[in-house]
Amino acid sequence: MALEQVLLTWIHITCAAIWVGGSLFIGVVFAPILKKMSMPIEERLQLMIKVGRRFNKLAVPALIILMATGMYQAHLILQKSDILLESSYGNILVIKIILVVALIVTFAIHVRVIRKDVEEKIMSKQISDVELQVLRKKIIVLGEITVILSVIILFLAAALNSGGQF
Repeated sequence: MALEQVLLTWIHITCAAIWVGGSLFIGVVFAPILKKMSMPIEERLQLMIKVGRRFNKLAVPALIILMATGMYQAHLILQKSDILLESSYGNILVIKIILVVALIVTFAIHVRVIRKDVEEKIMSKQISDVELQVLRKKIIVLGEITVILSVIILFLAAALNSGGQF
């Protein structure tokens, strides 16, 4: 049982590192560098979309595994039903679950905003400058929300790991 728990925790932490680390890298390193590049905005957006799509090939499975291992670990701990509603651990877990749902919704909207047909419009220059700026702003805001939620969820995971005590 101890080895199983170690492996489960390792998988959970590895997937969190992929999701949060990659999101932070894109938001804090790649996007600011891209913003300062002299290429046209269409090309910068295209590059950001390509990087995002490539990242998602690794990040989405990591996020799914992260949620599955988290639910399994929560199930093991919550076998006593009173823990969820009557302890600080349970309260933190409920907040974390709500934020994970918010993260999934935000990420789904983000992916929907930069779907393939939008990318093709950008590259074929069939999108006005105003639409392009609105799209860029949406992508930035949704990306920032995703990163902020991810970091908060990671903090709550650390709080849970310490037994739900601050």
